[in-house]
Amino acid sequence: MTTAVLSAETVRQALRQVKDPELDMNIVDLGLVYDVEVDDGLVRINMTLTSPGCPAGPMITNDIYKVVRAIEGVKDVDIDIVWSRIGRPSGSTRRSAR
Repeated sequence: MTTAVLSAETVRQALRQVKDPELDMNIVDLGLVYDVEVDDGLVRINMTLTSPGCPAGPMITNDIYKVVRAIEGVKDVDIDIVWSRIGRPSGSTRRSAR
């Protein structure tokens, strides 16, 4: 179990360990993670995948559960996959937004 203060930023940093295997980049730098909320041990992740039929989707979500549940204080993880987003995702980096 990872020792850290549970916060949205802690979760976002942990999500950098999760890679899209087809692109060999982490899901945060790819801009796939839109929002992270933490409320009394419940972590909600609002994100997308590279395509609706992404064959790596189940592997990515399983990796997310594994990484986030390892953070001290996490009681449950809820992943919401969405397919439309207006504008640049707030969590994307300059590199992934190009």
